[in-house]
Amino acid sequence: MVNANIIRAARAILNVTNLEESRRFYVHALGFIETDSDENHIYLRGLEEHIHHSLVLKKSDHPSVEVISYKVFSDDDLDTLSAFFSAKGLEIKWMEAGTQKAIGRTLRVQDVSGLPIEFFAEMETVERLLQRYDLYKGARIQRIDHFNCAVKDVEKAYKFYIEELGFSCSEYTTAEDDKIWAAWLHRKPTVHDVAFMNGVGPRLHHIGFWLSDPMSVIHTCDVLASLGYGASIERGPGRHGLSNAFFLYLRDPDGHRIELYNGDYLTSDPDFKPVRWDLDDPMRQTLWGHAAPDCWFNEASTVLNILSGEAEMIGDPILEKKKPTIIN
Repeated sequence: MVNANIIRAARAILNVTNLEESRRFYVHALGFIETDSDENHIYLRGLEEHIHHSLVLKKSDHPSVEVISYKVFSDDDLDTLSAFFSAKGLEIKWMEAGTQKAIGRTLRVQDVSGLPIEFFAEMETVERLLQRYDLYKGARIQRIDHFNCAVKDVEKAYKFYIEELGFSCSEYTTAEDDKIWAAWLHRKPTVHDVAFMNGVGPRLHHIGFWLSDPMSVIHTCDVLASLGYGASIERGPGRHGLSNAFFLYLRDPDGHRIELYNGDYLTSDPDFKPVRWDLDDPMRQTLWGHAAPDCWFNEASTVLNILSGEAEMIGDPILEKKKPTIIN
């Protein structure tokens, strides 16, 4: 196992086709704080976040995911991870300080599933707006929480993140043969920083953002409807059995999916035991609420290769019995 201190899920870069349409959705409707922008980027954060941004919207001809990112404890951890990934034969790329706004040097790698992931230790700090209640609007986004990824081999991803990167498992889904079909893994002491689901992949299914209370989720629905974004509500509100999350899934103007999220629990105790769910238990997906539409299972965001910038080739999931394409 690599001796590097990975702290938490920290930021994502989404390629979008129209920055103004994206600004209307993320800033004016959902209430993200716009820290900075230029002709090709919008830098966003939640109200309680003290770093410059947790979401970058980047102008592009086609929607895609450039990278999903984790914060590490120190710059030395980046060198440790670089040596580790290189020894594993995985593609890496250094982004030196100054090549990206507000962030120090970063290490990018194509992980064992083909996902473009990034690690950084330093980012400029800004004013935390947690108690600036006069700025609260829309969903009142507090912070980034997790990534959910569709991969064709969940057990491979699970073993790599647990055994090699030091993540812990909070909840998981298995079939009768005990094959892992989905897993919720964490570094911070909550349910997950990343989840892996069996599906056509590698693709990013969604980014989860934390809200302070369930009524913020309900309020978001009212705001979106009043601004003409009612059709952007894909699934929910409802509650997952897995993670106990009170959720709402939205699609942005380019089809990227985000989850607004509240209600999970503490996982920091050393004797915490992961929760097992049976694949055939319908309450794992939806403790209550309407069933997910087909698009929730079948659609996800394309991810890019860190070296070529081209879309990663996707493959069908490794399945041993007939099940839906993506399982939550």
